[in-house]
Amino acid sequence: MQRGSVRVDPPWSLQAWRDAARRGLQANAAPAELDWLHGTDASLLDAPALPEATDDGAAGSVPRAFLELAETCLCHRDPQRMPLLYRMLWRIRHGERALLSNPADADVLRAMAMAQAVRRDSHKMKAFVRFREIPGQADAFIAWFEPDHFIVDRVAPFFARRFAGMRWAILTPYRSAHWDGRTLSFGPGASRQDAPDDDAREDLWRTYYASIFNPARLNTRMMQQEMPARYWRHLPEASLLPSLVRDAAGRVQEMHDRPAQPPSRRIPVRSQLPPAPAGDDHADSLAQLQRQAEGCRQCPLWEPATRTVFGEGPADARVMLVGEQPGDKEDLSGRPFIGPAGQLLDRALQELGIERGQLYMTNAVKHFRYERRGKVRLHQRPDSTHVQACRPWLMGEIARVRPERIVCLGATAASSVFGRGFNLARDRGRWHTLDDGTRGFATVHPSWVLRQSDAGKREAAYQLLVEDLRQLV
Repeated sequence: MQRGSVRVDPPWSLQAWRDAARRGLQANAAPAELDWLHGTDASLLDAPALPEATDDGAAGSVPRAFLELAETCLCHRDPQRMPLLYRMLWRIRHGERALLSNPADADVLRAMAMAQAVRRDSHKMKAFVRFREIPGQADAFIAWFEPDHFIVDRVAPFFARRFAGMRWAILTPYRSAHWDGRTLSFGPGASRQDAPDDDAREDLWRTYYASIFNPARLNTRMMQQEMPARYWRHLPEASLLPSLVRDAAGRVQEMHDRPAQPPSRRIPVRSQLPPAPAGDDHADSLAQLQRQAEGCRQCPLWEPATRTVFGEGPADARVMLVGEQPGDKEDLSGRPFIGPAGQLLDRALQELGIERGQLYMTNAVKHFRYERRGKVRLHQRPDSTHVQACRPWLMGEIARVRPERIVCLGATAASSVFGRGFNLARDRGRWHTLDDGTRGFATVHPSWVLRQSDAGKREAAYQLLVEDLRQLV
């Protein structure tokens, strides 16, 4: 065929490149016969634009690994990345299905090097972006960054997950990303003058950085390798490094000469229930606590979870039910006890004549911990670190609702409320008194009932749960 051209906008978009590649394959355009354009580029040889592809399957099936490689390579600034990827696609479509398994191939080597450069640049962006507060605006921040490649769309979702509780913008010369607390959007590039030069928080950061700087582990070569000089002007701690490096030898000698001291024994302080806020309306106080919990980042469970699942029910409920953690249904809906275990619990409450709407229902852990098996998310028991990270939120709920009675469903909930020494097998169904005088007991979790191996055992386990809950009637 005669020479043709295709246009890809934006030039880092995998979908835009795939659409252009389909047009090339449908026209049977060999790699050498195709001009790749973006933005205001014009074809050097005035090649006409190829018609839109009429067959979505024109590109045929290609290995997933190639699409992942292409998605990364398209973020590179090399103007030859698009023809390179099309040439590889052409070869795969014309009999070289195992092309990517040949690490010595020149095209594969070049694409792999591009992908590695993009991943390195993405890592640098995550490490060296510094947000500065916008003067006069509460909880709003701007950062300036100068990436080597087109990585803003690739990396911005990381910041949306990491800093979900604040409003921010990341400005770069070619593109900007904006997060309003709910939606991630993108806009045109900006200039360095559009971002603040400093803010009051950076003095605190410099003080903290100086206090944790360990002179005994100083390695200037590695510092310069991991923190290239071009990033220094964006890092508030960079101004401290000359003096910290200069004084490192003396500080190490001082540490060496200091007399050894025996380790001090750390005695954990028993945690107390936080007092209920005096004069606050219970519902308003709970709503405020929920907003704070939604921004909690004290353990890593928040990142893969869909949302924080807070408690639900009357703010002055006489009875509080505490479970272990939300499940798959709860994670998607944001409401506790609506999955299979919650439905079984509803059945038990109905048998006893207890209205669910009169109970405050919550969990010891506020995020869903799971492992993925194909498309299914399987429940994983939370670790003690997850329980401890969420305990202030549970204690806050207890302090604000001030229930007369608390029922813990399962061992995780019981240990969170009654302490780590609680033994569910030994103490199930027995009343206990908390420090503030609240009475409570623990029973099995409805999910334990559902996990029984046969119908007979499930019915016996269900009756055990019902008999324990009968103490609320």
